[in-house]
Amino acid sequence: MKTPFSLFPPATAWRLLAGCLSPIFAVCFALGSILLFAQRGSGAEPLNIVWITCEDMSPRLGCYGDSTVPTPNIDALAGESVLYRHAFGVYGVCAPNRHCLITGMYPTSTGAMAMRTQSRTSALHLITDPELLAIPTYEATPPAGVRCFPEYLRQAGYYCTNNVKTDYQFKNPIAAWDDSSDQAHWKNRPTPDTPFFAVFNSILTHESKVFQQTSPIVVDPAKVELPPYYPDTPIVRRDLARQYDNIAALDVWVGKLMQELREEGLLENTLVFFFSDHGDGLPRMKRWVYDSGIQVPLLVRYPDGAQAGTETDRLVSFVDFAPTVLSVAGLDPPAYMQGSVFLGAKQAEPRSYIYAARDRMDPAPETIRAVRDQRFKYVRNYRPDLPYLGFIPYRDQQQIMQEIHRLNKAGKLGPDSWQFSSRKKPLEELYDTQTDPHEIHNLAADPAHFDKLGELREAHRRWTRETRDLGHMPESELIKRLWPPDGKQPQTAPVTIEMEPRGEKIQATLRCETEGATIAWRREAAEAWQVYQQPLLLPAGTELQVKAHRLGWKPGRETIRTVK
Repeated sequence: MKTPFSLFPPATAWRLLAGCLSPIFAVCFALGSILLFAQRGSGAEPLNIVWITCEDMSPRLGCYGDSTVPTPNIDALAGESVLYRHAFGVYGVCAPNRHCLITGMYPTSTGAMAMRTQSRTSALHLITDPELLAIPTYEATPPAGVRCFPEYLRQAGYYCTNNVKTDYQFKNPIAAWDDSSDQAHWKNRPTPDTPFFAVFNSILTHESKVFQQTSPIVVDPAKVELPPYYPDTPIVRRDLARQYDNIAALDVWVGKLMQELREEGLLENTLVFFFSDHGDGLPRMKRWVYDSGIQVPLLVRYPDGAQAGTETDRLVSFVDFAPTVLSVAGLDPPAYMQGSVFLGAKQAEPRSYIYAARDRMDPAPETIRAVRDQRFKYVRNYRPDLPYLGFIPYRDQQQIMQEIHRLNKAGKLGPDSWQFSSRKKPLEELYDTQTDPHEIHNLAADPAHFDKLGELREAHRRWTRETRDLGHMPESELIKRLWPPDGKQPQTAPVTIEMEPRGEKIQATLRCETEGATIAWRREAAEAWQVYQQPLLLPAGTELQVKAHRLGWKPGRETIRTVK
């Protein structure tokens, strides 16, 4: 018989009971919840896991206190979930964040920092400077043995699907998903009893959806609340209202997905995450390390609605998501993952800080690092010679950004817009996000905050050393570091096949000389590629297809052999 208490993280169990139980009993209950959760995570009936994700959206939702636009479906999900008030991406933009989510590593440790590495901006036609057009393309290359984390779930028997965006800063490995397409769905799993991990991503709130009106008009521009760094003009109000209109469309989509889970009777055994890939796709939000760019909504709904309607201030970073999902599935996260588990049997102590970064965005060079605790944000500008507003042609297609450029050129921006108008940056910034949530009053020179400045400065230095931040070298040198010695992309070695008779079947042993490469196999082209774990026992005459791929390298050559 299932019990909802088996799903309580210890900290939440303590908060729920400490007020009405004796301290000794509360401690016993918290310890018991750890054991029950560990047992649930590794039992015979594994949890299904669903990620409902969206793009370019800050916590502009009723459940987070913003009633500008109705979001009844997401608010209903929040009423059944734990709401995280301090969840953050590691970048204010998608590709580095998606790299972090799929690997469990910081982009600064793997060469995935720039936006983008693998491809150029879709606004390339707007760039005329030959030097900017010469920016190299390359794949982020994690250390040998790093894998997309769904591979571990697949090895444990999960059916893993992604619908549909990847954008991982390296070519999509063939073994990461059972299906990664616009048709991917848990409904396609081989049996009703097969546990699944399913990702659904909506583009309804993407930055590009503000370029022109695409959603029904719901919000009156006159009624939106502008942040203090925005000029109050009709264009600015209109584009912010469009963002809210797109959120209303997203809410309908979320409601449909939840209804599917409900109608199929899956919610009693499914852990649901809802989150955005970074903050709003608007100026001074997307691409920036301030909370407007990296803070995201995060709802986690437990089976049977355990802990429904509760909140937590626990700091959570995107680098924590991969090891946490593995923990929930009863698996041991690999040692190379750099995050902190916040759910499941392997749950760690709450983190003290989250870390964020900004590097090249399209053609605009940049190197910024940030550290945040529960209240204060530290920003270290490694290129103080550069203005905050670099040349980013894709972003500049937004009329709100054109309006800000126009007013900036005319000298008509107010003092709270100094991050738009400044031609240079301070070396360090410090903000009290409690009294200054928009992060516009820099306290770095205030003697009253020198202790906090020193604490976060040291936290930044320690993180930079421990994670081996690669963002402090030219990309031409970075490529040589990723692909030594000459910066030319290596190719994964082909798979070798050894066959031995085993009774009426043939044992096929697969090997690849490339360290850390994933070996994938299948028996016919219609099948999904499987992650190779141990020698295969196959009937004679089987057509065996094999291929290997190390992340960041060219995939190996496919080999086809008839088993005999």
